[in-house]
Amino acid sequence: MPGTPALPGAPRTPQDTGLPFLFLVELVTKVLFLRGQVGLIELSAHLKLTVSVLDPLIGFMRAERLCEVTRRGASGTDADITYKLTDLGRARATEFMSRNAYAGAAPITLADYCAQVQAQSVAHMHILRGDVAREFADVVVNPVVLEQLGAAMNSRRAIFVHGPAGSGKTYLAERLKGLLKGTIVVPHAILVDGEVVQIYDPVVHRPADDEPEQPRAFDRRVPADARWMRAVRPAVLTGGELTLDMLDLQFDPGTRFYQAPPHLKANNGIFIIDDLGRQRCSAVELMNRWIVPLDRQIDYLALHTGYKFQVPFDVIVVFSSNVPPQELADGSFLRRLGYKIHVGALTEPQYERIFRQVCTQCGVPYAADALRYLLDEHHYKEERPLLACYPRDLLAQVRDRARYEGRTPILDKEVLDWAWNNYFIGA
Repeated sequence: MPGTPALPGAPRTPQDTGLPFLFLVELVTKVLFLRGQVGLIELSAHLKLTVSVLDPLIGFMRAERLCEVTRRGASGTDADITYKLTDLGRARATEFMSRNAYAGAAPITLADYCAQVQAQSVAHMHILRGDVAREFADVVVNPVVLEQLGAAMNSRRAIFVHGPAGSGKTYLAERLKGLLKGTIVVPHAILVDGEVVQIYDPVVHRPADDEPEQPRAFDRRVPADARWMRAVRPAVLTGGELTLDMLDLQFDPGTRFYQAPPHLKANNGIFIIDDLGRQRCSAVELMNRWIVPLDRQIDYLALHTGYKFQVPFDVIVVFSSNVPPQELADGSFLRRLGYKIHVGALTEPQYERIFRQVCTQCGVPYAADALRYLLDEHHYKEERPLLACYPRDLLAQVRDRARYEGRTPILDKEVLDWAWNNYFIGA
């Protein structure tokens, strides 16, 4: 189907993996060290490598007296063979673990990763008006804003959504992930200058419904490389917790391998930076970090050894902020923001639609006269704008009070005054 990239072909020999032979030997040694006696099928499933790749590695390890056969099944086939490390093998494994404790699925090369990201780029998606209409069918939002968001999703340029707190910016930004089309393939890890960088994150990468069955260890005709998995396009949301350090590789001194930064995990998907201006670093510093990636669709990362390398920056970046863009960044950066979309107050009919929806969600019977009272006696008299968050926040209090009193919730002047005063007094 369109938008469904083919899984890379499975390597048949250690050389086909693109990884150094001795790196693979170390990886097998570490798995045996951590898991004790391991059968060949189990080892194949763990490392995502077929037996045709493992055979030469095990053969080398046995010749070097690093491992030995502990059991052969009644069938006498390789499927029943179990291996364990020798004393020499355990000594070597301790040395390997001290350098790098990664013992998961075999990684893929940086070059293969870069090529795959480009092959399944977000640029290949085409978001149509009908897609936006379906995704936002239940959302009350200014049609002009929807048109801007729909066009922006086709641009590959950064989107800056701004407006007052409570206007629904974050909610709209998060709903954009529903517009992502097609599936991608994601590696468990990549190897860069001898160091392992873990890419796959179960929180970010959700397996696609059409994820093929994992290949059998002894099926030498399997075309797919199990070191990759098929996933839906990722959506990563960060907020006030974001720091500049988080945008670099995260090196764990205990395990001595790396976790990818959030924007690398978001490749081929969407990366949302919420509450811009509230981070622990200045907005200017954060914006300056993105100038090269946004302009050239590449980023530069560095290992703790000082080795620097280039990776694709293939994400739709969405900034969300209460602060107007001109107050956060200079003209140089603003030019790189393809779309600056303002989300403001609602019209009265739009506010009524949201109010009705929230009444249904909270189990509060809708009353038109109560809404009229809320608008005239509170919003307009106190000059409070009609923001999307108010119906939810006020009606939740109406529901909470009814539960406390053990009765069915009702909308009247008294309970609306009570909820309003709880919400706004002192604000």
